[in-house]
Amino acid sequence: HGLAERVPDAGHPFVETAAHLRGLFAAGRPIIGICAAAVLIRALAPLLADKRAEPPVLAVAEDGSAVVPLLGGHHGAHRLARQIGDFLGVAPAITTAGDVRFGIALDDPPPGWILANPGDYKGFAGALLAGAAVRLEGVADWLEASRLPLAESASLTIHATDQSAPGSPAALVYHPRTLAVGVGAERGAKPEELLALVRGTLSAHGLAEASVAGLFSLDLKADEPAVHAAAAALGVPVRFFSAAVLEAETPRLATPSDIVFRQVGCHGVAEAAGADAAELASAS
Repeated sequence: HGLAERVPDAGHPFVETAAHLRGLFAAGRPIIGICAAAVLIRALAPLLADKRAEPPVLAVAEDGSAVVPLLGGHHGAHRLARQIGDFLGVAPAITTAGDVRFGIALDDPPPGWILANPGDYKGFAGALLAGAAVRLEGVADWLEASRLPLAESASLTIHATDQSAPGSPAALVYHPRTLAVGVGAERGAKPEELLALVRGTLSAHGLAEASVAGLFSLDLKADEPAVHAAAAALGVPVRFFSAAVLEAETPRLATPSDIVFRQVGCHGVAEAAGADAAELASAS
């Protein structure tokens, strides 16, 4: 994106800078402006309303000497600032108290993690900045590598788990995207029934819906609306395996079926697809 009179070969030229910036911001597009921070501030100030919905906005000095995250610290601005700063060899100008003191943005976990109770973050962060220590339950390298005041005996708790867990102003819950859900369905299955089955199975095992990384099935189901609808409702991708790939999982299946084999060429669909997806994920 570039001002037409200065960057005539820009892929997205514009004439009115402020109007263009406001359009990008309103559409939720991250903005990295190679310009003075004041240009971005003046252009976007009329749109500022809810920090929880703001996209990242950063100013980068023309000579690469400064990187300043202005907005969207809750949605990746600080992470972007660090990446750009590392590339340019400069320290990003991050001023958020939690990031400065602990080297981490608890309300903006890294990709692959979900904060289950963001509404409790403010109270938790306030206690943390006031000097409270934190007990970590579970495994999360990004938390262990931070400067959080971790202690076994602490008034605050962070849960890192794929299990459903209650949160509170004294307990933040982070779910890793680690669950592979295999699904099968008869032709023309009702989307709401498949989604209810997935959610019911997760609930029966105490597993968090936010930890689902994707839905997986047989490639013959690639055009099955119910499978795609369930994935969309969960906000995850859906992937498909060939019958030959799923058949290789037969020795590991708890309930192989000769009937299923005669119909589709493998002894299991849902179980085999979930097992294969989990195996691929662990291998990578």
